[in-house]
Amino acid sequence: MYKTMVIDDVYSLTDLLLELHYREDLKRFRSQFVYRGMSNVDFHITTSLRRVCKHKSRILEPVILSNFSKYAALMDSPIENSVWRQMILGQHHGLPTRLLDWSFSPLTSLHFALSEGNLDDMGSHDCVVWRVDVDELHSMLPEKYQKVMEKEKITVFSLKMLQEACSGPDEYDEDMKGNAMLIVEPPSIEQRIVTQYSFFSIIPSDMEDIEHFLNTRTNETVRYIIKKEIRWQVRDLLDQLNINERIIYPGLDGLSKWLERHYYVK
Repeated sequence: MYKTMVIDDVYSLTDLLLELHYREDLKRFRSQFVYRGMSNVDFHITTSLRRVCKHKSRILEPVILSNFSKYAALMDSPIENSVWRQMILGQHHGLPTRLLDWSFSPLTSLHFALSEGNLDDMGSHDCVVWRVDVDELHSMLPEKYQKVMEKEKITVFSLKMLQEACSGPDEYDEDMKGNAMLIVEPPSIEQRIVTQYSFFSIIPSDMEDIEHFLNTRTNETVRYIIKKEIRWQVRDLLDQLNINERIIYPGLDGLSKWLERHYYVK
């Protein structure tokens, strides 16, 4: 069952930001968590593929990826060699996919939680940051995935490890059966992947309710609710820490988004 923690003042942010554990084997402090920020606490965790294609997601997914690969080959020629690479590149360019964005950085996830298309809405609702434990999720994986992790001596999957474990989405769905999901660290094929410290969870087709899965199958998941009364204060704190659109979205688009918010008049 996941836990819910309410953050109603900036000092309570330390619970979210300082979740490091001492690892005796490394003699270092390390985190095994990834985070996902959402601008409205009432939003449900769902993939863009499920939002767009609904009950036809399984049928339309290969069609979408095939067409994306065909037309994107000019910009990224290796894309045709890996369906997982197609998903990762597509996800960062707005393609509907079964991937969910996470970040290793709680600050980056706070940025997304405190982002609004309409800044007038900043004070109208609470926002949320979800935290999941990668080790806990991966302890549920089928044996062949566990063996790949043991061989590589790493607990987060790379694209190479994923391709070694399964051939594609159909085999992945058959393996997971809606009872597990995998976290992959994407290759640095986009600057935003680097700056956002991006990770992805690959959602099996049979996992229709992700929050139900987290609530019934995990014990280390936390749902941090940031109260609407402090959203602007936390947003300004992130600016002071140099976590903003200019950094999250390198380039002129991010610069323009940052300036738009910076000069917004309440």
